[in-house]
Parts: sequence; structure tokens; C-alpha cells
Amino acid sequence: MEGFPILSAIILAPLFGCIAILFVKEASISKIRAIAVISTSVSLILSLYLLFAYDKAKAGYQFVEKVEWVRSLGISYHVGVDGISVAMVVLTSFVIFTGVFVSWVGIKHRIKEHYIFLLLLVSGVFGVFTSLDMIFFYLFYELAVIPMYPLIGIWGSANREYATMKLTLYLSFGAVFALIGILSIYFTAGQMTGSYTFDMTQIGKISFASSYQIWVFLPLLFGFGVLVPLAPFHSWSPIGHAAAPSAVSMLHAGVLMKLGAYGIIRIAMGLLPEGAQFWMPVVAVLCLINIFYGGMVAMHRKDMKFMIGYSSSSHMGYVLLGLSTLNYIGVNGAVLLMFAHGIMTALAFALIGFVYDQAHTRMTYDFSGLAHKMPFIAVAFAIMGFASSGLPGLANFVSELMIFIGAFKTYPFQAVIAVFGIIITATYMLRALRNVFFCEPMPEWEHLKDATTFVQRFPYIVLILVLLIVGFYPAILIDVINAGVMPLVDKINNVSMAAKAGL
Repeated sequence: MEGFPILSAIILAPLFGCIAILFVKEASISKIRAIAVISTSVSLILSLYLLFAYDKAKAGYQFVEKVEWVRSLGISYHVGVDGISVAMVVLTSFVIFTGVFVSWVGIKHRIKEHYIFLLLLVSGVFGVFTSLDMIFFYLFYELAVIPMYPLIGIWGSANREYATMKLTLYLSFGAVFALIGILSIYFTAGQMTGSYTFDMTQIGKISFASSYQIWVFLPLLFGFGVLVPLAPFHSWSPIGHAAAPSAVSMLHAGVLMKLGAYGIIRIAMGLLPEGAQFWMPVVAVLCLINIFYGGMVAMHRKDMKFMIGYSSSSHMGYVLLGLSTLNYIGVNGAVLLMFAHGIMTALAFALIGFVYDQAHTRMTYDFSGLAHKMPFIAVAFAIMGFASSGLPGLANFVSELMIFIGAFKTYPFQAVIAVFGIIITATYMLRALRNVFFCEPMPEWEHLKDATTFVQRFPYIVLILVLLIVGFYPAILIDVINAGVMPLVDKINNVSMAAKAGL
């Protein structure tokens, strides 16, 4: 596929699908769904091609495309992927592809508008994960976040007005902080070199003053950290999960939360390595709040969506712990967990949505013995719970093990404390599985039906297979991710060595 603009095709396929749906009548539901499936299938196929065609030996940014946009300001449409980006693009492709099928079953009204906003959102996500220009990175970042407001506000469940407003305020607050950091880097780099550019590959070659890096790293950390979500800016996230429709919850937990971590990796850590050296030990402490606060609240929540929402905040704490290690195995584990957690939570919210669409409740105490009526859903929920609990053979186990090993090398105290978070996760996951699916059946739920058709089962099967494949053969992703992690970690460590040598 030499010469083919593969990254632009991945970004634009959902956008073209969105435009095509605009010209389809509201009543032509089958055509709308078909367009959504085809457009996301294109992105998925091309993303898998990226995964297997990426040259791990060469590493660096590949499949690069660059077109000048505003030359006088140094803004260009510049996209490319390294190993970290490839993993995130593949994750996004799987989540949106399966999310389209979940919406096929779950969304019953204003279907046309739902798919328009859904595809618009995912185009922005693809753009963030491939952008090498900070302005386009930020524009795509906003494009990925803004559609969340109507998607939750129109198709959400209880408290959707409050959830959308809180989500918008928090994410807008974070975006402003991130923009301050981006503009500061732009102007400072321009003053140092005499050439103003938003190109991250060019700015990455500049050595900023240590004091400057330390102070500018902070707004980037908290600006992107709001979306992770980094404590104490995490309270918006579980509410957004609970109010959103199933496919939107899948994208929210599976992909959007990773945008924040990716922003920290690509811009904050990548451009300000001395800032990373200074502030990541603080992150290694804050992430423990994520792990234990999120886990303990999840343990006491009876609403299954809230439980998975707080669980997601807890698991993202492990991602932050891995990033804070600033060593190869820890950062590799963090990126792999971003992928594994994205697939696992997408599966979780899809399953909960399937039950809710029939029962119109998500409370664990309302159910008992659903496995008798829903054996397929029960098995899928068990696999999801085992993945979340770090069971060997599933993708989460490998990534969490790598994070713990990396953390023991850098922060042994935090690593020991964080291990106990796995026990908390196993407690609430297994308890929910037992109470909802494997106790005595209740007569009021005799009308519930299992997932039996191809459309109903297909998204769950796809997500489970991904968890199993990566769990049994993690090298399929780790080798690619490592090609992106090594230059990043080397850059940060080289700065540290130079500082110690007094250079």
C-alpha cells in the first residue's frame, strides 16, 4: 500500500460515513446501520494492516503524511504513527466497530442522529492518536469530546442533564489548561529557534530550560489528566459512564479516557522530559488515590454502570503508575493496559446495556440467577470479570504484571500498595457475577431473553477474542508498542544522566 494515505483513510472513513448518513432518510434504518458498519469496518481493516505492516526494527513515526495548512503560523496537517499510536488506533477501531453493533440493538429512537454523532466522535479520536501537529492534535481532541454532550444528553438515562453538564465543565477546564501548555511550548520554541511551528517532531529536538519544563509540564499534566481521570479531577467520569447509552459508555471508558493518558505521553513526556522526571514521582502517589478510592467506591456501588465506572478510574491509576516508572517495562505495561482495559470496559458496558435494555434496571440487588435465562451473557460477563481481576490468559494480566515489575524497580512502596488493589477488584467483580448471574433465579425475570442472534452475539465474541489473543500472545502488541516506548524512555533517561553528569 505504498503511497496510499492510510492514516487519512482511517480518520476520514467514519467522517465520510457520517456525511453519507446525512443524505439518508430517517426511516431507512437498515441503510443507516449498514453505512455505519461499512465505514467502521474500513477503519478496522486498515488499522489491522497498520499493526502488521509497522516496521518494528525501523521504529519511529511511519505512514507519515504532511500537508501545509497555515505556513505563516507553522500549522500543518501532519499525521504519523509510532508503536504507541498503532496500539491506540487498533483499540479505537475495535471499540467503535463493536459499538456500532451494540447501538444496532440498543438505540431505538433518533437513530440517524445517534450514528452521526458517534462517527463524528470517533473521527476525532483517530485524529488525536495520529496527529503530529499540536494544533490538529487539539482540534481533533475537541472533536472527540464535544459529541459526548448530545450523545449523553439525548440518548442517556437518568441524570443525563447533570452528567452532561458536569462532563462538559470538567473537560473544558482541562482542555484550557492543556491549551495553555501547548501555546507556551509553541511561543517558547519559536523564540529559541526563530522558527514558529506546532510540529511535534521538530519541537522534540529542542532542549528547553529545566525550570521551564518543570512549570509547563504541570498544566499539561492536569489538563490531560482530567480526562484520564487523574485524582482529584475524577468525579465527572463515573457519572458520565452511568448516564451514557451503551455504545457511548464503551467509547467513553474504552477510548476517550485513553486520550488523556496519550496526551501526557505524546506532548508532556515527549516534549518536556525533565518535567516528566520532576513530576512523575508525584503522579506515582496520586495514582494510588485512583486505585484505592475508585476500587473501594466500586465495591460499594450497587448500580453496575457506576461500579464499572469507578473501576475504570481505578484501573487508569495503574496506567498512571506504569507511566510514572519511566522505565521500559513499566511504560510498555501502561500502554498495553490502556489497550486491554479499553477492550475489557467496552465489553462490560455492552453487557450491562444488554441487560438494562430488557430489565430497565442496573442494580445488582434487583437480580439473581440470570444465568438460567441468559447463559451466553453470563459467560461473557464472567470472562469480562476475570479479565478485570487480572486472570492469567487474558490481556489485563500481562499488562498489570509488567506495570508491577516496572514499579518495583522505581517505586517499590507504591508497587506493594498497588498490588492490593487487585484484591479489591476481584472482590467486587466476583460478587457482582455471583449475585446477578449465579444465585437462585427470580420469577420476575422469566421474560428476559439471551443474546441469540448474530448481531447480538457478534460484538461480544469479537471483544472476548481480542482479550484472549492478546492474553495468550501479548507479543503481537508488545513488540510494536516497545518500538514507540524505547525512544521516549531513552530520551527521558538521557536527560537525567546528562543532568547528573553536570552537562
